[in-house]
Amino acid sequence: MIEIKELTKQYGNFTAVDHLSMDISPGVVFGFVGPNGAGKSTTMSILATLLHPTSGTARVGGYNVTEKPKEVRKLIGYMPDFFGVYDHFKTTEYLDFYGASYGIPRAERQKLIPQLLELVNLTDKADFYVDSLSRGMKQRLCLARCLVHQPELLILDEPASGMDPRARIEMREILKELKAMGKTIIISSHILPELAEMVDEIGVIEHGKLIAKGKVREIQNHIRSNRTLHLRILDREAEVAERLKDEPFVSMVLHDETGIHLHFNGQDLEQAELLGKLIAMGYKVVSFKEEETNLEDVFLEITKGVQA
Repeated sequence: MIEIKELTKQYGNFTAVDHLSMDISPGVVFGFVGPNGAGKSTTMSILATLLHPTSGTARVGGYNVTEKPKEVRKLIGYMPDFFGVYDHFKTTEYLDFYGASYGIPRAERQKLIPQLLELVNLTDKADFYVDSLSRGMKQRLCLARCLVHQPELLILDEPASGMDPRARIEMREILKELKAMGKTIIISSHILPELAEMVDEIGVIEHGKLIAKGKVREIQNHIRSNRTLHLRILDREAEVAERLKDEPFVSMVLHDETGIHLHFNGQDLEQAELLGKLIAMGYKVVSFKEEETNLEDVFLEITKGVQA
């Protein structure tokens, strides 16, 4: 669905996007991760045909975004991080206006608008003026606007920015529904743990460069040279803790009332072998698990040492 090759965008001596290359397959929900100023919004604006790259190419649905912008716009729904709404429209009028702008016949718009309002949980606000809506409601209305022409690709730049916790949960549930509908979605956010729950892949961008890309679990496994394991033993737990200090791949062992915590620099096979060894020695292992590394940890580890 998206093909980016050596994409570069410069503003004078400042390089916002630096030889970025990546592909996103149809039906994938892709999380674009990076701090403010990393180049996420610039890349998305280029994909949305709003900016011309300095060099390199970007294609959406096979169309070059600079050579075939009209064709690209038919395929995408773009939600910027800052957007305006027409305050003196009712929500239905707002969506009807954009539907008409896309050339959708009136009869079709009348069927489509209630479906969109239901999707974004705004059915009870159908006759409310836009200026009476909360920020979260306005953002959901903006998302509905992006869906008016039934695009194949959604480009969502910080869609949960400024939302309260409840509104972010509602937005996350809507995105899950869109994913189930088969939409390709590229979504940027610095609220990293929330992305982990909804994306298939992530790309980490820093200073305009793509420094990691892949499935969340794959990237976690790739970067973790030191995993933390948590064990609970039915009895003789202190004895097990002492034995573990002499095991290969174990660099540190802590024992407290919650169990045994150890730093382990082996891979999945070595983990399985350690568990098998404990069981063979007659220890009653109640729990043996790896403590999860969240997306924030992944981002901090990947970007460690990247120069400003």
